[in-house]
Parts: sequence; C-alpha cells; structure tokens
Amino acid sequence: MEQEFQTSFIPKKPLAEERVVRQPSLNIFNFIGIIIFIMAVVGAGGVYFWQSALTTQVKDAQASLQKARDKFEINSVRDLQTLEKRLGSADELVTNHIVMAPIFQALQEMTLKTVRFTKFSYTFTGTTNVKDMQIKMSGIAKNYNSLALQADALGKNKYFRDPIFSNLSLDDKGNILFEVQFSLDPIFLSYIENLKRVSSTAPTMPAEMTQQ
Repeated sequence: MEQEFQTSFIPKKPLAEERVVRQPSLNIFNFIGIIIFIMAVVGAGGVYFWQSALTTQVKDAQASLQKARDKFEINSVRDLQTLEKRLGSADELVTNHIVMAPIFQALQEMTLKTVRFTKFSYTFTGTTNVKDMQIKMSGIAKNYNSLALQADALGKNKYFRDPIFSNLSLDDKGNILFEVQFSLDPIFLSYIENLKRVSSTAPTMPAEMTQQ
C-alpha cells in the first residue's frame, strides 16, 4: 500500500524580491559641470553668429569701398580727359595766337622822317596753323630818294618778305604818293616767339640792385 505524503511548501520569503531603484543624487559638482557646459554651448553659438555678422559687415564694406573706388576712378579719368582737352585747346590757342604790336614797332623804327604812311590794311593767307599776313600800305615820300631809302630799309628786315612799291604818283605839292605791299613771316607774329624775343632782350638788373 502506497503511502501518501502530504507536503506543504510555504516559502518563508517572497518568490520575487522587490527592488527599489534609487535615483542618483545630483551633487554640486555635477550641477556646476552642467552650467559650464550650457554656458560653453551658448558662448560657442554667440561667437559663431558674431563671426558671421562680422564677415557680412566686412563683405558689405568691401563692396561699398569697391564701388566708391570705381566711381572715383571713373571721375578721375573724366577729369583728366577734360583737363587734357582744355590744355590742348589752350596750347592750340597760344600757338596760333598772333600779336600786332611788333609790326607797328618795326615800322616806327624803319620809317624815315621824310616818309609818312597814311593807310594800313592786312589779310591772312595760308593754313590754319601757319598764317601769312599780307600787308598793304599807302604813303607819301618827300622825293624819290626818300622812297628808295625807305624801300631799302623795308628790304633789310628779314621778317618783311618781298616788299613791292607800286602806283607811284605826284600830289599837288610835288610829294611822291605810293603803295607798298609785302608779307610777314609767321614767326614775327607768333605770341610765343615774341615772348622769347622780349625775354632775351630784357635788360638785366645789377646784382646790387637785385639784393636791395
């Protein structure tokens, strides 16, 4: 006969142990570390945006400077071109400018006391840059001898080209009426050449007077 055993198993401890999960405590060092990390992140972001803003400002400043430089160069070129044209025009005016005073001064020096000129006229011939002046005058001479001497005086002047006397006649007092025509060397009329002649013939003051 089989014996039946009745057993009872009553665990003295619960089958599953309850584990209590403890949250790690946040100490002061961890807190400071987190604060420093956050500040570093914020600082790095600020530096990045600040650098980006500076880069943009530098690019804008360079673009503005380039525009100003280009504008300045264009204006300078235009000013230089305008100045060149003005200087060219002024040089052309001075080069082609003529003076009449040397003609009358030369006639005053060469005219004899027995000869008197009564009419004076002139015309220009030649190119634009080199102009020849044709002179035509009427006059009165006391006699033929005076007229011959006057013709010789005009012929000796190197600037008076080919003087020709014509239309000789007598007035009611026996004086010789005549006409003379000749051309002038353009150098004699040139304003620049006259300045050179005046400068070369100008008297120089003694050194003592200059110092005084």
